[in-house]
Amino acid sequence: MNTLAFTKMHGLGNSYIYIERQKNRHLSEKDLPGLAQAVACPNTGIGSDGLITIEPSSIASIKMRIFNKDGSEAKNCGNGLRCVAKYAFENNLVSSSKMTIETISGIVEAHVEDSHVSINMGAPRLCRQDLPMNGAPCDRIIAEPFSICGQKLQLTAISMGNPHAVFFVDTQHHNLHRTLGPQIEIDARFPEKTNVEFIWVENDHSLHMRVWERGSGVTQACGTGACAALVAAVLNGFCKKNETVTVHLEGGKLEIVWLDTGAIMMKGPAVTVATGVFCYS
Repeated sequence: MNTLAFTKMHGLGNSYIYIERQKNRHLSEKDLPGLAQAVACPNTGIGSDGLITIEPSSIASIKMRIFNKDGSEAKNCGNGLRCVAKYAFENNLVSSSKMTIETISGIVEAHVEDSHVSINMGAPRLCRQDLPMNGAPCDRIIAEPFSICGQKLQLTAISMGNPHAVFFVDTQHHNLHRTLGPQIEIDARFPEKTNVEFIWVENDHSLHMRVWERGSGVTQACGTGACAALVAAVLNGFCKKNETVTVHLEGGKLEIVWLDTGAIMMKGPAVTVATGVFCYS
């Protein structure tokens, strides 16, 4: 029987199992995808949207890796970044409330402020090749006609280090993220699959979002998705740069602003749920 020292945390209900690799030295690279699937299962595991490892970094204060509940590795996770920052600060893995975090998609800056954490998510990437998505590599995708399963939609596509397909709808009461989300995720136009967001615009400072996450399905929140939603709203004329917008998700709300410098700033909560030992064979 193997054991795993873990902490469960969530950002607006988007929960992951967090482990320090230094405390679990017996884990090998090949163990991580299967372990993510095991801990994510609510019936035989702990229950989560996946697994996040916290590791030393040679180029930042700390490093994180994200594994979805299907075992696939993700490149970035906004809610995960906030939780990693809070964990690292509260467990003395870093010496300051301000830190840098290494991810597969790059290095971000984080600042722990009591129960909330602010993250500089960097600049969005707007070309097809950044997602990637089929078509001319350098083209931007803004309100582009997109038909699927008999539905005619308009797609705005954004990369926040991971791909996002954003669609605006005329009501916040819908289930398109559940019905169309899984179909859009695996659509052949996205060679590496995609996250899917449906957005309802309340006003120029308030957006409502529902999400289907690549590799995890419906989740309570998606931090990078909320950032992509704000970028898409600015590109489509619903919101403005340099003005903070509240993005309402099923699990709560995030404050997002797209600065003239190009950076996206995100602020939201990070909550510790439990610590313990997971036993597995």
